Amino acid sequence: MELIDSHCHLKTFADKGEFDAMRARAREAGVRRLITVGTSPEDWVPYREMHTAHPGEIDYTVGLHPCHVDDDWADAVSQLNTFFMPPHPPVSFGEIGLDYFHLPKDPVQAGEIILRQEAAFRQQLMLAAELDCPVIIHSRDAFAESVQLIDESGIDWQRIVYHCFTYGAAEVAQINQRGGRASFTGIATYKSAHAVREAVRQQGIERFMLETDCPYLSPEPHRGQPNEPARITHIAERCAEALAQPVEALAAHATQNTIEFFKLK
Repeated sequence: MELIDSHCHLKTFADKGEFDAMRARAREAGVRRLITVGTSPEDWVPYREMHTAHPGEIDYTVGLHPCHVDDDWADAVSQLNTFFMPPHPPVSFGEIGLDYFHLPKDPVQAGEIILRQEAAFRQQLMLAAELDCPVIIHSRDAFAESVQLIDESGIDWQRIVYHCFTYGAAEVAQINQRGGRASFTGIATYKSAHAVREAVRQQGIERFMLETDCPYLSPEPHRGQPNEPARITHIAERCAEALAQPVEALAAHATQNTIEFFKLK
């Protein structure tokens, strides 16, 4: 069984001196490829360097995460298109989107942050449309708003993946009807995450993709511990159970879907 971790954050492992050990454990678990996802200028260059050092094993993306959208967001976004020049371009734009979960309680401050997030999201969607590349969406407590902005952007929904999907069957149906897809994390293994498993069943195997979002969201039976790519096997097993599929079949579909979505070489 071979798998691809379609969304992980590897800078933490490098910073702690655990990068090579993490890669070895991933290979032992059958995880043959990792897509490390950019969130701010602090990780864009390190991730390009990881890809350059390990082509075919590590791919990377660049994007300004909504929680990193500050007063200088426009300067950061202006740097993004330079990464898409040869010889080592990213495989996707993202993660980008909206996050209304981490807003301050003060309504005025929250409103200002929402306006900044929406402006940064619109600008990045425009750039992604020009580049005609896949887009990784972060959406937390902002499903309708994120869908609306993607609709307004005119971007091809077939290039859209909602990563770390935490909504339910009705929401994934809206995404699928537009041509997009969802990707699933260790949340799908949590006992209380019935709605997420319903979303897994609603979407089905043809667009299914797996991710760890590590070092966050470790799956059962490791919940509460730091996550890593090797643990994607637990997510595959639980999702295969939800879909009444052999885990080997699910892994094969997830791997091929990821290769096709990101156009991996």
